[in-house]
Amino acid sequence: MASVGFLYPGHSAEDDYPRIESLLGGGVRLPLVHTDIGEDAHRVDALLEMGSAARLAARVDDLKERGAEAVVWACTSASFVFGWEGAQEQVRELSATAGLPASSTSFAFAHAVRALRARRVAIAATYPEDVAEHFRTFLKSAGAEVVSTRGSGIITAAEVGTWGRAEVLALARAGDHPDAEAVLLPDTALHTAAYLPDIEAELGKPVLTANQVTVWEGLRLIDREIACPPLGTLFARAARE
Repeated sequence: MASVGFLYPGHSAEDDYPRIESLLGGGVRLPLVHTDIGEDAHRVDALLEMGSAARLAARVDDLKERGAEAVVWACTSASFVFGWEGAQEQVRELSATAGLPASSTSFAFAHAVRALRARRVAIAATYPEDVAEHFRTFLKSAGAEVVSTRGSGIITAAEVGTWGRAEVLALARAGDHPDAEAVLLPDTALHTAAYLPDIEAELGKPVLTANQVTVWEGLRLIDREIACPPLGTLFARAARE
C-alpha cells in the first residue's frame, strides 16, 4: 500500500491525519511522527529553531521504518519563515537525509493555489500579524496575489489546537475578502479536517487548510490522486485532472 510520512511538530491537531486517512478510503497510509519543537511559540526565532535541519533529521528514520515513500514537513510557519530560498533548502536537506522526495506545508499551499488556478487569495491565520506577513511574502514569491492578510495573535500551537468548529468558521469568515478566489488557513496546529465542507459552504469558495494541503502534497509527491469531496474543492478537483 502507498505510504506518505509526515514530520509533525509537537502535539496539537495531529489527529487530523488519521481522520484524513480514513476519509481517503484506505488506499494510502499516512504515518506521522512528532518532532521536538523546542519552544512552542509563533515567534520568528523560535520557528527558525523548530524547523532546523537537525530537528527534522532526528525523526526521519522512524518514518522510513514505517514504509514512507515520501516525507512532508507538516508545518507552515517553521518553513515559510526561512523565506522562499531558505524553505527550498530546508526541503532539499530533508530529501537528502531521507533519501526520498520531500516537501513542506508551505510549498503545499503554493502548489495547491496553482492547482486551483486561484489568482487572488486571502490569508486567515492564527498567527501574530508579523508571522502572518511572512506567509504573505512567501506566497508572493510563489506568484500568488494576496488581497488580504489577517492574523489572530495566537502565540502557541497548544492554544490553536483547542479551537473547534465555531472558532475555525469565525477565523475563515474574518479572513475572507470579496476579491479572494480562495481562502487559506495556514496552521497545522488547527483542526480543520472535519470542517472543510462547512467552511467552503460558509464562504462559497474554495478553502485551503494546512493539514488538508499537506496530505494533498504528499500524495502529489508519490503521483497519487484520490477523489475525496469531504476534503474540499482541492480533493474534488484532483479527481478531474
